[in-house]
Amino acid sequence: QVQLAESGGGLVQTGGSLRLSCAASGRTISFYNMAWFRRAPDKERELVARITFSDRSTYYTDSVKGRFTVSRDNAKNTVYLQMNSLKPEDTAVYYCAARAAGGVYDYWGQGTQVTVSS
Repeated sequence: QVQLAESGGGLVQTGGSLRLSCAASGRTISFYNMAWFRRAPDKERELVARITFSDRSTYYTDSVKGRFTVSRDNAKNTVYLQMNSLKPEDTAVYYCAARAAGGVYDYWGQGTQVTVSS
């Protein structure tokens, strides 16, 4: 079992930055693909970014490309999401998730609220 705990959310003005952290426990995430999702009010959950365990390749949804960066530190069993140039439409609860190779996202954190004021 993998337990995930997000932190780093908060209230920020348009154009500001936040760094979200996802600390894992229970098992090393070295062999898990990791992702950040978000759910805004009255919207479907959305995949924001993901990073593989094999070659650390990354994916970003179009709306965050060039502004967000996902990274991982396996030694610290932690994944990060650096969010720059934040916009009000980035307001959402952000979730960290883990997926074993060939599997689905089985493990989820409790989420952290990000609010961007205009």
